[in-house]
Formats: sequence, C-alpha cells, structure tokens
Amino acid sequence: METEEKIMLQIQDKLVSLDLAEQFFCCDLNKCLGECCIEGDAGAPITEDERAKIEKILPEIWDDLLPQAQEVIRENGVSYIDEEGDLVTSIVDGKNCVFTTYGAGGMCLCAIEKAFREGRIDFMKPCSCHLYPVRLTEYTSFTAVNYHKWKICKCAEILGRKNGIRLYQFLKTPLTMKFGEEWYNELVQACEAYLEEYGNS
Repeated sequence: METEEKIMLQIQDKLVSLDLAEQFFCCDLNKCLGECCIEGDAGAPITEDERAKIEKILPEIWDDLLPQAQEVIRENGVSYIDEEGDLVTSIVDGKNCVFTTYGAGGMCLCAIEKAFREGRIDFMKPCSCHLYPVRLTEYTSFTAVNYHKWKICKCAEILGRKNGIRLYQFLKTPLTMKFGEEWYNELVQACEAYLEEYGNS
C-alpha cells in the first residue's frame, strides 16, 4: 500500500474512506439522545424497496407515531424526493423524521426499529439508518463508502476512543448485512493492515 494512495481503500467494487479505519466511534445514546433522528435538512435515504416495506408495515407502527408525523404522512406519504434528487423519509418541521418516537428521558427512538425489536414486524429500519454515520454514494462502476462527520456525534467519537472501537468495527453488523461477510472480512483485513503500517493513534 503506497503512501500516496492513502485516500480510499478498495474492497471489491467499493471505495471505502480511510475514516472507517482511522476513526474511533461508538454511539453514546445517553448523551446524544438519538439526535441524528431529529436534526438535518432532509429525511433518511431509502430505496424503492424500503419505501414499499415501510408502506406495508405502516399500519402496525401507526399508533407509535406522533400526531404531527401522522398528519405529514396522510398529506405527503412516507417519503419524498429531496433537493439532491434522492428518495428520503418524510420529515416534520423541516427536520424531524416522521418515524421518530420518544422513550424515557426524551431519548429519540425509531418507531420502525421499536416495532421490529418487539417482534411486531420483520423489517428493522432503512439501511441508511442502520449504517449511520456511514453514507453510501452509488456511481456507475463503484459505490463510495464514506463517514459523515457531524458535531452531534462527537460524544460517539469520544466513547469509541475510550473503548478502543474503530468505525469499521462498530458497524460490523450493518456492513455485513449490506455487503456480505466475505466483503466485511476483506475490509477488516485492509483496515488492520493499514493501521499496522501507518499507526494506531
């Protein structure tokens, strides 16, 4: 691995940001309270297949949604096309995901994931949510896998460093679900080789 090529790791047909190897990360929900569900200027990216799944399970989670979210869905549906042309979940007040609900202490919860963990539905949540803070960008010949650095995740970076958890390790389950075990194992090998050569600081 040459030093002048320290921009991305190529794993099969995916170009992976070195942030996945270098960045420490572990969600600290007790501090951030799930703020990523309610901050931003657009909803969570979803696929057409995910949109169809959400519409199918909507009756099961309907009563878990906030009244404002129910009104938005009645008027505009579960998704819309954002300014960048991406299909995303609908939002309330220009930022809050319609599937946000609240638990003890004001912690944000995903109504979809809540229903999944309670065994009421078989769809956990959109892949983009499960992969966050990693974002995927599809190109003609490859997929870019990048870290979305955001100030609200600073506490996750601190906790990850404290516990020695790198971003690629934290996202083992969703990355494996998305790209497969073989791909993830290749990523681990590449990240470990990079860290061994260029330092573990």
